[in-house]
Amino acid sequence: MVNVRNFKNFIVDTATLMATGSRIYYMWVGFLLVLIAMGGIAYANQLHKGLLVTNMRDQVSWGFYIGNFTFLVGVAAASIMLVIPAYVYDWGPIKEITILGEMLAVTALIMCLGFVMVDIGRPDRFWHIMPLVGHLNWPVSMLAWDVIVLNLYLLLNWFVVTYLLFSAYLEKHYKKALVLPLVLLSIPMAVSIHTVTAYLYNGLAARPYWNSAILAPRFLASAFCSGPAVLLILLQVLRKTTRLQIKDEAIFKIAELMAYTMGFNLFLTAAESFKELYSGTEHMVYFKYLLFGIEKNGVHYNTLVPFAWASIITGFVAFLLFLIPKTRTNWVTLNIGCVLIYSSVYIEKGMGLIIPGLTPDALGEIYVYRPSFTEVAVTMGVFALGALVFTIMLKAAVPMMLGEFTISKGRMAAKADPETEPVQAH
Repeated sequence: MVNVRNFKNFIVDTATLMATGSRIYYMWVGFLLVLIAMGGIAYANQLHKGLLVTNMRDQVSWGFYIGNFTFLVGVAAASIMLVIPAYVYDWGPIKEITILGEMLAVTALIMCLGFVMVDIGRPDRFWHIMPLVGHLNWPVSMLAWDVIVLNLYLLLNWFVVTYLLFSAYLEKHYKKALVLPLVLLSIPMAVSIHTVTAYLYNGLAARPYWNSAILAPRFLASAFCSGPAVLLILLQVLRKTTRLQIKDEAIFKIAELMAYTMGFNLFLTAAESFKELYSGTEHMVYFKYLLFGIEKNGVHYNTLVPFAWASIITGFVAFLLFLIPKTRTNWVTLNIGCVLIYSSVYIEKGMGLIIPGLTPDALGEIYVYRPSFTEVAVTMGVFALGALVFTIMLKAAVPMMLGEFTISKGRMAAKADPETEPVQAH
């Protein structure tokens, strides 16, 4: 009964803390709520008029929504970039901030579910793909596997984050016998969520562009760059605005690991490019459409070409910035590299993966797809929802990690002056 009562106090005090903040905090939350409302209005219009308000058609049935879903699965999987050095090699500087990576994974997975929801033309049938409720056609369906691993990974990270914060709230050390196995379990599960997502693509025999055995490792390599790129910038912001002790060596070690994974990602991309271009089969048309454009009936279609080369160039420049120790440990070039990596992988997972896989279609028809205003507005709403979830989690997590918000002084801390200036990191 004591634990139940304590957990109730934890929930109430955490909710109070999340609702209390400075003027900047309220302005930021208000801005996100406006974006969510705009996305909600656009989605309501999509529900009313159907997917016709998007630019997806029979030729290109996956578009902006699924591209963002695929990218965010990679961001969620990237939490193991912190888990492995922290718990496998017991490296202290990263272990202290591993919980932030797990919170990022929870946020990314919530956004993944959001993009799946808005991509469904009949959301009232969403229950069909819910474990234990719908009919998943498991284990035959790869979509069923994807639903299961994503939900299990979400529950696992949510439980670990909640338990660690609850332990900090109670001013008790977490039980290592409970946390360590779950954290170690998250490593293969993180690999599985992006592997199964890759299998969704390369299991479609009618789409030659996706029929590659190295698609799964390409997904993982790019994921282990994009997720940490977001986290590195976030860690710098938290270090400037809170008392969290985030050491330079932790940030630089993550950047070093990103250099290796980005190099591997570029190698796999080059290997795939060689296979397509050197073989010269009829299946090369999809790769050619992506990199150089193709001509049909006197019209040259090259919509994706600028995006493809932008992704390759930004990825290569970012790789060099992170590979060279001098630029990797310089804050300006480090942050430029993070932005370039994020941009490179984001383009690769959308315009570089979805569209060329569907264009030309099975009949050779070329449909030029561009996201509609509705798709962009809904996407902004989903990302704003993710940012709001992460913001309020941080609002509660940071004081608990610092020991400033506990069961003995939780309500006192929640009622503290919200206009207090943040203290620099120790």
